[in-house]
Amino acid sequence: MLIKRVIINSSPLIVLFKSQQAELLPQLFSEILVPAGVWDEITAAGQNDAAARELSSVTWAQRVEIGNIAPEVAGWDLGKGKSEVLSLALNNPDCAAIIDDRAARRCSQSLSITTIGTGRLIILAKQRGLIPLVSPRIQALRDAGLWLSDHLVNLLKIQAGE
Repeated sequence: MLIKRVIINSSPLIVLFKSQQAELLPQLFSEILVPAGVWDEITAAGQNDAAARELSSVTWAQRVEIGNIAPEVAGWDLGKGKSEVLSLALNNPDCAAIIDDRAARRCSQSLSITTIGTGRLIILAKQRGLIPLVSPRIQALRDAGLWLSDHLVNLLKIQAGE
């Protein structure tokens, strides 16, 4: 299934901006939704923060107000941003949630929400011919603060054929 619409959480957005790879998002997806709680969390860091500054200036990110957190999601006590991402995804089954948090991924799995991790975005970029290699891109994510185990990095490289 080709995913065209995504709802993204704060940590993937932050590491993508900090690793200078956020430009991959509009190349991979036709619509990138950012729940208001996620947007506010990122921009609260102020103009001295790269992610806060860049999120405010990109044209491809669509800020979305969330009325209520879905009760099925609220019970997981994931915090505002993650809960908004998963609630919006639950109500928009044609969207995938870009989220890395383990508890949020467990919640999404239990609710049959399609999820993509930040590392998987890099694999998609290579598969679609946007980048030649995943290894330097994965290292850039790690350098920007995304924790990826060596085992997961090896799995991503294998999936990419490297």
